[in-house]
Amino acid sequence: MRGGLMVCGTNSDAGKSHVVTGLCRLLARRGISVAPFKAQNMALNSWVTAEGREIGRAQGVQALAARVDPEVAMNPILLKPTGERSSQVVLNGRPLGHMGAAEYHDLKPQLLASVLESLADLRSRFDVVVVEGAGSPAEINLLDHDIVNLRIAAEAGLPAVVVGDIDRGGVFAALYGTVALLPDCYRRLVRGFVINKFRGDPALLGSGLEDLERRCGVPTLGVLPFVHDVALDAEDSLALAGHRPRANASAVADSLDIAAINFPRLANFTDLDALAIEPGVSVRLVDSVAGLGDPDLVILPGTKATVTDLDWLRGRGLDRAISDRRKAGALILGICGGYQMLGRTITDAVESGRGTVDGLGWLDVLTAFEPEKITRQRRGTAMGQRVAGYEIHHGRITRADAAGWVHLDDVHGVEEEGAVDLVDASVLGTSLHGLFEQDAVRATFLIELGRRRDKAFVPAGVSFAGAREAQFDRLADLLESNLDLVALDRLLIEGAPA
Repeated sequence: MRGGLMVCGTNSDAGKSHVVTGLCRLLARRGISVAPFKAQNMALNSWVTAEGREIGRAQGVQALAARVDPEVAMNPILLKPTGERSSQVVLNGRPLGHMGAAEYHDLKPQLLASVLESLADLRSRFDVVVVEGAGSPAEINLLDHDIVNLRIAAEAGLPAVVVGDIDRGGVFAALYGTVALLPDCYRRLVRGFVINKFRGDPALLGSGLEDLERRCGVPTLGVLPFVHDVALDAEDSLALAGHRPRANASAVADSLDIAAINFPRLANFTDLDALAIEPGVSVRLVDSVAGLGDPDLVILPGTKATVTDLDWLRGRGLDRAISDRRKAGALILGICGGYQMLGRTITDAVESGRGTVDGLGWLDVLTAFEPEKITRQRRGTAMGQRVAGYEIHHGRITRADAAGWVHLDDVHGVEEEGAVDLVDASVLGTSLHGLFEQDAVRATFLIELGRRRDKAFVPAGVSFAGAREAQFDRLADLLESNLDLVALDRLLIEGAPA
């Protein structure tokens, strides 16, 4: 089989990413070489490829579902919001600059060639490429500058399916309206609908599916049931309220409570997933003093706006509240931007342009932002266990000579990474994302956290990688049981109508 397919949605969070991920695993299980592709992704969660390029987290995860290595061609443009109307534009895995919405909109026609080149490259090397759209393909004010939805399908000769979220209500109007708003050159590319997140008996849809096809000429390829406990690495904040991955395991243990600060520009919060998956561990997102409670661990996660989010932390009085919890015995952990906040000063002429500002002063480190972003995978040890993760930051940290708690030893050199408060070891910091995805490191860390809090925490032996693999297969099973696979194969092979 050789071909491709675009998966669009009636709106953001309709389920496009889940359908693409499920299709990637479903095709891979059939022995078909498959790759995901999304021309332009807007997300604060990202993935660092083996060659040190930055792509959207969703495409990295979809590549794992396809059983291939994530690469920059799978997501040539990544937008990382830095404000209400501005984003850092990452082109082919490297920062191009910070732009306002209007400036980026004007740049889109120049970026089209890079998008099509990346897609053509993937199609030359893989049997099938599953292309994900963004938002809705029927944003009529954006069609002239489209570089992510049906313009790409038209240029590449790909058919498209449109996913609609019935749980939000109005799915028939949304699907019909999407097709009705499209110009003829794009409307003809839509060859199927997928109704997602349906609760109850599909018979309740009655003749609605046939009537929808009669009205717009597009058949429904399947109805996917609402599934409560399928979750992937979250792509953006819309997914934070959803169900997180949980392990099917149990252990006799004291429970641990983790409070993670919900920064306005929270980034790479998938660091929390590996902790949340551990039975007996509660991970809560907190944005107020009242919600902080009495946690065993407070995490200051990554952020795309370190100085601005530090102001927000202080403005809400969370800095004082966290300090109080620290004095009461809670452990404090800063990751990437959160680590930078814990230091003495932050000098930033790149993101905020504020110059030098005071950090929280809980760690003896200094941070200076540089225009060139560091994006690289790292390996080493932590707490006597092997660890792997990735760095993604503009900030360069200067730390005291004392040994860190993470020791890196890879092709990038030998380095003491992370910092520890030498007075009472109540504050830890690290620039390394993903370290808790290593099962042994996570277990050792949580046991030590329990010991500090006089709790006998017993890890359940859950595998993060295994749990993620199980999610991929559950999505593939869901699609296999509820989609017309014969019709889907036909679309993949036949391509767009002439």
